[in-house]
Order: sequence, then C-alpha cells, then structure tokens
Amino acid sequence: MADKQWDRRPDLPWERGQQQLGNLAGMAAAAGQEARVVAARRRLASVRLTDEERRVCFDELAEQFAIGRLDEGELHRRVDLVQEAVTHGDLLVAFGGLPAPSFYSPPAKKPGRWRWAAFVGMVWLALPFFLTGLVFLVFGKEVAAAIFALPAVAWVLVSWRWASAPKRQARRSG
Repeated sequence: MADKQWDRRPDLPWERGQQQLGNLAGMAAAAGQEARVVAARRRLASVRLTDEERRVCFDELAEQFAIGRLDEGELHRRVDLVQEAVTHGDLLVAFGGLPAPSFYSPPAKKPGRWRWAAFVGMVWLALPFFLTGLVFLVFGKEVAAAIFALPAVAWVLVSWRWASAPKRQARRSG
C-alpha cells in the first residue's frame, strides 16, 4: 500500500524535473509565438486597416468583454479607438494589455517534406536486406528469405505510414 502511495506522489524529484522541463518547453514555445506576433505587428504597423480587419478587432474586443477582461466603459473607449484607427500601428493603443487580434497570428505551418526524405533513407536501409532475401529465395532458402525480406518489407510499410501521417490527419480534419 505504501509503495502505491509513493508512486502517485506528484512531488517526486524526477516528476518535478519533467514538469519543469515541460514548463520550460512551453515557455519557449510561447516566447517564439509572441515574437512572431510582435514581428507581424511591426511589419503591418504602417499598413492601413481594412473594414474586415476592423470587424475582427471589434469581435476580439467583444470576446475580451465577454470573458471579463474589460468593463463596459473600457469596451466603449477601445471600440472608439478602433473606429478612429487608420493603420495597424494605431491599434496598439486599443489592444494595450490584451491579446493581439487573430490576424497577427502566423498561419499554421504545413507539414514539411522532411518525413518523405526520412522515408527514402529508410527504404535505402531496408533495400540490402530485401535483396538478400530475394537471393535466398532464388536459391531455395525460403526460411532465410523470410528472415531477411519480411522485416525489410514491414520496415518500409511502417515508415511509409509514418511519413504519410500528416497528410492523413489533414484530410481527416479538413
């Protein structure tokens, strides 16, 4: 019983280390995301606002009001600032202390082709084993052929499934 309680304690040294590492990774990702948002704001600072971007800003302010970050007077003041804004740089005052509007967020990254490059490398690793299995098959050693060729074929099929996973996920979600 005591061993089971010991296993469930959240303050074990290795679990604290894992939690700290996870927190550090999360903070690094958030800092990178924040840097991309700041860069997008800086890039668009002198660009004039469109009607659609103003509508997005109004929606963002309404959302901040709905979750309780703004009171009614503050909402009206910030809506007036958005209506008077001419460029994206003018929105900095309207969104001071609030999350940036969603049009500053970078688009989601598309899955890269590095998985397919790794797949080609995995096929090249499996090729000698497959060819050795074929040689054994030609000379009548079926058991040896199976020992060499079947794992190589399985390796290629598993690596293909791994390489095509992002495309399948995109098809499912989109």
